[in-house]
Amino acid sequence: MTEKKEHPESSISVMLVDDDPNIRKLISKHLKHERYEVQSFGNAEDCLKAFKKSPVDIVITDLHLPKMNGIELLSKIKQLKTITEVIIISGDADKDVAINALHQGAFDLFEKPIVMRKISATIQRTVRYQDVMRKCNQLGAQVELMTNREEERWNCFIGNSKVVNDVLAQVDNLQKNDKISVLIRGESGTGKELIAHAIHYGSTRSKKPIVPINCSAIPDELAESMFFGHIKGSFTGATVDRKGCFEEADEGTLFLDEIGDMPPAIQIKLLRILEDEIVMPVGATKGRKVNVRIIAATNSDLEQKVSDGEFREDLYYRLARFAINIPPLRDRKEDIPLLVDFFVAKISGEMGIATPTITDQFHHEMSKRSFAGNVRELRNMVERAMIICSGSELDVEHLYSAGDLIGASSSTPAVGLSDIKIPDDLRDAEVWLIKRAIDRANGNISEAARILGITRAKIYRHV
Repeated sequence: MTEKKEHPESSISVMLVDDDPNIRKLISKHLKHERYEVQSFGNAEDCLKAFKKSPVDIVITDLHLPKMNGIELLSKIKQLKTITEVIIISGDADKDVAINALHQGAFDLFEKPIVMRKISATIQRTVRYQDVMRKCNQLGAQVELMTNREEERWNCFIGNSKVVNDVLAQVDNLQKNDKISVLIRGESGTGKELIAHAIHYGSTRSKKPIVPINCSAIPDELAESMFFGHIKGSFTGATVDRKGCFEEADEGTLFLDEIGDMPPAIQIKLLRILEDEIVMPVGATKGRKVNVRIIAATNSDLEQKVSDGEFREDLYYRLARFAINIPPLRDRKEDIPLLVDFFVAKISGEMGIATPTITDQFHHEMSKRSFAGNVRELRNMVERAMIICSGSELDVEHLYSAGDLIGASSSTPAVGLSDIKIPDDLRDAEVWLIKRAIDRANGNISEAARILGITRAKIYRHV
């Protein structure tokens, strides 16, 4: 897909660092033509000295420089804690070092030979990102969290199906009653946490925190301290008093994800807290009053766990006084085209590109799929297709599985890929796709791995 050409409405300042005067002259001339304020330097030391006196919006630096290299310059700029973003220019043989630069916080990187339009497009994307960051910093941490949640809370529930409208009606009722406990049931990827946040931020508790806890990720030996807190000296290593998650969520909401994996000893104490609203920290002799709404979620069969003796029956009925069953995507396939349209538009905005036209064949193919991973899988599939797409039309040919390509053992092209300009050799095609995913993720290797459906280790092996 092509970047929309833009010129800065207000002056954007850029520092350019390269020991090759010809490259400095070439890039500087191009950026000045684009109406950016440009300072150029032949070494990192002079750049850093000038930067400390007067920080700029963007620094573009070559990776290999005399004395201080580009990564060292990046690190020193990041230590100054400005909103400045750094773009790295590297040679073809610098892949390992370039990936390290992304880990160190580089916004993006380019390989030589330099393509000017790519530099312009990346600067535009960087400026948009900085604008968003400035706005977020002004709001403060809690307001920022609330805004993000409010914006995204219905991402997984876009649609006109009856099951979606039923869920929305239940959420609306629960927002009006902020004392009743809620149990949210649904498969992985259906949006249980988003529903929990929607209930919280639509209630009178919205100005207080919602504290999420993944019950399956807490070791048994730490569970009591995590949930209820402890006092100094109560056990080896307890050097200070510590609040548990119940006290952290006081007057707000405690979201207990994967409640079915909660240790039995904690289940008993949770039931007691629900009954008398008193928390007893480890080592304490006196309890502490709390006012917390409990929203629990599970993708397991709690009734079966009760029958098997793995979950307390009395706690189950206390939590399930009001239950929301979130439908899997296969039960609301009529919503898939709307979800596709939503995510294509949203991801286009994140990528800073014009929203592509979606063909009927693309919608039809997506609607045929079962999506075992539900909306999360649908979004990842749309995101991969948009990474592969290089034109203004998103078609069925872009729907091949990036995960299958990475794990393939044959150089035979995937069906329907004849019009996609990717390298013929499988190894080169894998590297090409991974690099596009890293670019899409702004250098975040974990995010790139999520988009491709592979592990971080596989990315490092291929790039």
